[in-house]
Amino acid sequence: MKNILSITLAALLLTGCSSEKPTESAVAEKPQETNLVQLSQAQMKNAGVEVGKPERKTISTVLRVNGVMEAPPQSMISVSVPLGGYLKKTSLLPGMHLKKGELMAELEDQGYIELQQDYLTAKARLAYLEQEYARQRDLNQSKATSDKVYQQTQADYKSQRVLLQALAEKLRMTGINPNRLTEHTLTRTLRLYAPIDGYVTKVNVNVGKYVVPTDVLFELVDPRDLHLKLTVFEKDLDKLQIGQQVLAFRANQPEKKHPGKIIYIGKDVADDRAIEVHCHLEKEDPSLVPGMFMNAEIEVQSKEAYTLPEDAIVRYGNKQYVFAVRDSSIFEMVEAKTGNSEHGFTALLPGPALQREEQTYVTKGAYSLMMKLKNKEEE
Repeated sequence: MKNILSITLAALLLTGCSSEKPTESAVAEKPQETNLVQLSQAQMKNAGVEVGKPERKTISTVLRVNGVMEAPPQSMISVSVPLGGYLKKTSLLPGMHLKKGELMAELEDQGYIELQQDYLTAKARLAYLEQEYARQRDLNQSKATSDKVYQQTQADYKSQRVLLQALAEKLRMTGINPNRLTEHTLTRTLRLYAPIDGYVTKVNVNVGKYVVPTDVLFELVDPRDLHLKLTVFEKDLDKLQIGQQVLAFRANQPEKKHPGKIIYIGKDVADDRAIEVHCHLEKEDPSLVPGMFMNAEIEVQSKEAYTLPEDAIVRYGNKQYVFAVRDSSIFEMVEAKTGNSEHGFTALLPGPALQREEQTYVTKGAYSLMMKLKNKEEE
């Protein structure tokens, strides 16, 4: 009986051992995941694969903000008339460019004629009073006339000189040269000329409309001194200083950069905890107008780092990777820790991808390698 039990127990043990072997074999035969991908020379050529080593470059840290173009007060002109009148002629439209001294509009009113008439009349009376003042002075010296008469004549003469000068200044305000005004050059027209070189931004009148001195007929802007007003939040204020470089661009033209620099940092924090930062652009651009929305990048820090072209870095899931060259045709996908990017290059931070400075990486065609690798894993 003992021998029968021993034989039965041995048989059960052998059966158990033999049943575990296929399981171990199955595990061994299961394909292991790998980050290696191999290409033939023809495949590398078709994929445009290029390789290279990390380059040491200066990469700047940038602060990305928004803002608008604006003109300083001295570059924005509101054109009005010194005397009321009817608009007779104008050809201005918003967007038109004017040179300083160019005719903007013509107005008519009988008040212009009356002003010129008053000036010529005052001028003629002054000539008479000047002669009378000289005659009374001579008579007073010889005691042929009283001091009262002489003093009255003197007061009338001086008062007329003041009146004539005041009328002359009024004429100059209307654009009429009093030194050239005679009874033969009287005009009923007042002409407005452009006070600056610039662009018309607003036209508030039409032909036939009566305007008064308080009306703004036209608005002009000089584009040569446009400023970029940026909105920077309080938490980033310590990163800014006067003279820092700025690159501005429109949202629909990110490739067209407008370089400039910070010239003024506001000292008043708004309710939204933002501060105004004013920048001056290096070059004039007629396509930029006041009120235009702009994006900007402010260079706040520069440092050297090992970099790879942006095409060398691929994103998969929530991570970034590069392909390290292990052989002439074998590449390994390695996780990469990246920093800032500038001018087409991205900084590599210490990590799995930056263990040896002399390591060679795929600099072009990395996405083709990743697609082949992921397709291989799915197989």
